[in-house]
Amino acid sequence: MTPWPASAEELIAAQHALAAANPDPWMPPHGPIAVGACVVLFPRGQTGAGARGDPAWAAAAVLRRREVLAEATSAGEAAGPYIPGLLALREGPCLEAAARALAVAPDVLLVDATGADHPRRAGLALQLGEVLGLPTIGVTHRPLLARGAWPDDVQGARSWLSIDSRRVGAWVRTRAGARPVAVNAGWRTTLEVAIDVVLSCALGHRTPEPFRHARRLARIARTRR
Repeated sequence: MTPWPASAEELIAAQHALAAANPDPWMPPHGPIAVGACVVLFPRGQTGAGARGDPAWAAAAVLRRREVLAEATSAGEAAGPYIPGLLALREGPCLEAAARALAVAPDVLLVDATGADHPRRAGLALQLGEVLGLPTIGVTHRPLLARGAWPDDVQGARSWLSIDSRRVGAWVRTRAGARPVAVNAGWRTTLEVAIDVVLSCALGHRTPEPFRHARRLARIARTRR
């Protein structure tokens, strides 16, 4: 396991370094790709920022369209409370543990976190990819700081999310009639590639299929505590 920053000061320094990094971009191979996703859940009904030591259940899955290639769960503890812009202090170690437990590494990993839509342009989706050495994409229900109008209500439509006129993400309509998701490029991915991957694995749902599978695993693990 990678030593994650233990303080806000350490994490902020790491985020500045990540934002300045310029890794080689990843391009998807031809044909269907193995898309992974990882999530972490906390006790049912928990509200507020939480605290260090909260029980946590993380899960990861790798799918090629609907074919499940690998899945893993990991029970642990939150490394800290939730602080906007410092999500890695709470979830980073849990997500890493679940992703490293996968028997099959994905071509690209979806993370419920942002990338450049972040105070220092380096959200957890970017940091987890650098830690794991995997291309990543951030997919969230709403932006962190960025703003932009929703796209047309047509599957595949997208509109840009910006901070101070800088494009940092996109609203993407994965299913007509459903709220769009916010997509961020992560580690070694461009925004265009991120959008294409997310649309390729939505499979008729608002939430990409790898996320749906990983969340089911995490919920099952939580019921077995």
